[in-house]
Amino acid sequence: MSAQGITEAIIDALKTQTPDFVCLNYANTDMVGHTGVWAAAKVAAETVDNCLAKLVPAALAQDYALLIIADHGNSDFLINADSSPNTAHTLNSVPCILVANNAGDNKSISLKNDKLADLAPIRPYLMGIDIPAEMTGEVLLG
Repeated sequence: MSAQGITEAIIDALKTQTPDFVCLNYANTDMVGHTGVWAAAKVAAETVDNCLAKLVPAALAQDYALLIIADHGNSDFLINADSSPNTAHTLNSVPCILVANNAGDNKSISLKNDKLADLAPIRPYLMGIDIPAEMTGEVLLG
């Protein structure tokens, strides 16, 4: 897993303000979550936290908005009731966090908890472009 290298590459790209959109997947917590090993999950979460601590300020400095999500739970439920490792995806809710320079100025911005399909239309909405008809989900911003 190359979270640090990916983070540095994305930060360099953001400094040029070249990308209109970046989709970045930190796979660390997902990958080690399948092992059921607590120590590995802790290191993976710390790695992603450290990368986000660098990425978020760099993105905000260039006036990018970030939508930080997870695709499913893994590292949040490592051990089953019978003490065996839980290597499957969990059904727990995952966080969805919007970070943007103007988010604090608009008190009406909030994220609704809903379904995965509602993530797709948030991207064109935040970019100020029309939402394609094929994106039938609702924008998660309230």
